[in-house]
Amino acid sequence: MEVLRIILIVLEVIASVALIAIVLLQSGKEAGLSGAIAGGNNETYLGKSKSGSLDKKLAASTKWIALAWILLALSLSFV
Repeated sequence: MEVLRIILIVLEVIASVALIAIVLLQSGKEAGLSGAIAGGNNETYLGKSKSGSLDKKLAASTKWIALAWILLALSLSFV
């Protein structure tokens, strides 16, 4: 049982580091009035499509890694 606990802890640490890295890699969103005043909508078609696909992949991977992190945390609490 102790070996399972150690494996789950190692997986939890890996998921935590991956989640931090994925969140830091995402581009910031210019929100609110400051983005509207500063002209935050200056993307071209090519720039938007390239960054949009990367942002979509990062957002999807964030959801899956966060789900794995939650499941690992729950399983650690029961072990």
